[in-house]
Amino acid sequence: MTEPRHPLPPFTEETARQKIQMAEDAWNSKDPERVAMAYTPESEWRNRNQFIQGRTAIISFLKEKWAAEIDYILKKEYWAHTNHRIAVRFEYEYQNADEQWFRAYGNENWEFDENGYMSRRYASINDLPIKENERRLR
Repeated sequence: MTEPRHPLPPFTEETARQKIQMAEDAWNSKDPERVAMAYTPESEWRNRNQFIQGRTAIISFLKEKWAAEIDYILKKEYWAHTNHRIAVRFEYEYQNADEQWFRAYGNENWEFDENGYMSRRYASINDLPIKENERRLR
């Protein structure tokens, strides 16, 4: 049996914001295993043009992501919620191996199971090259 991952749905604005902050903290840890534990074992993702299914695939994806996106830092913001769903606006910054900085903007739609694990994550993301002195997140 899976231990509940609080806060549980149905969400209020307050508990939706708590889930968002928990996700931001986990992603900023850059620990793929920690991040993956917030998702159901069979979680379904769309990340840009990639389709990912399950925790093992999520861990592999995040390891590759953070190997390529150096000095990654993320900020998530509440957009909206319903009983089992949360919509998030986000931006993150990183540099590539050539030391070119980027700011990525996007939106995520999340759906949770009754135990508070994310079963679906759909992310639309756009990258913008920036100069290091244009960074906003640190």
